[in-house]
Amino acid sequence: MSEKIRFLYFALWIAHPVLQAGIAGLMLWRGLHRKFPFFFGYILTQFVSFGVVFPAYLHSYHSYLTFYLNWGCLAVSVAFGFGVIHEVFVDVFRSFHTLRDLGTVLFRWAGLVMLLVAGVVSVSTSSTEMAPWMQAIITTQRCVRIIQVGMVLFLLFFAQYMGVTRRQHSFGIALGFGSFAVIELVLIASWVGNHLGNPWMSIVNMTAYNSSLLVWLGYCSLTSPARETSQTLLRPQRWEQSLSDAHHPLPADSLIPMFEGMVDRALSRSHPETSVVREQRAAAAAAPSGRGTFPR
Repeated sequence: MSEKIRFLYFALWIAHPVLQAGIAGLMLWRGLHRKFPFFFGYILTQFVSFGVVFPAYLHSYHSYLTFYLNWGCLAVSVAFGFGVIHEVFVDVFRSFHTLRDLGTVLFRWAGLVMLLVAGVVSVSTSSTEMAPWMQAIITTQRCVRIIQVGMVLFLLFFAQYMGVTRRQHSFGIALGFGSFAVIELVLIASWVGNHLGNPWMSIVNMTAYNSSLLVWLGYCSLTSPARETSQTLLRPQRWEQSLSDAHHPLPADSLIPMFEGMVDRALSRSHPETSVVREQRAAAAAAPSGRGTFPR
């Protein structure tokens, strides 16, 4: 690695904690750490990871300590990344409780499937360069990256139906993760083996991550607008109602009594004398002609 590339590499790496500190400070100032605790935890773990890995890297790049610290921080980052995806999903669907609960169940199953896929890949792949646990972490990370890209695509196409604008914090968080995930997946596809072992690949990867940090910093500095309440929200409301009806079905013979009760209550409120008049008419009809008196 030449001196210029080395200088650029370290400059991009040192920019990480600077931007992360700014994001954490803005989140504390605006109270966003309570709304997005997983994202706030992700930023803090990345900040701490730099404080642990960077000195170890400078001391000895090939030491076992640096090696295990890198992989340990990567595993923590993957776990928080998946938690952030669920957090963004819950924020987007917070007005639709049934859809949110369904999404939570799906995310739990997705996490289980990712762990199973990572385990199967780590056991079935016979590689002399990577241990099985390393292969499992890499596989899980790639699964998380694919889900992050899917989350961004979902918000780009369906945000208007959820009442989510592109100035809201949840959209910005998903945009930062998704854009970085696209770059990293392209690097994985374009480089066989240790794709980040090449200096230029690492520089491109860190530049993309710094861009995501700038996106998050910009969104944290903005005030999130209120959710839209336009006619487009009728569609997710219908989805919500359909899921609620499927989850809590009514008995087949309960519609007629329900409507009869509604009609009776409406009539009794609008005409409180109806029941009395009905009884008088019934009594007059039963009485002999000439003796009954009819109300006028």
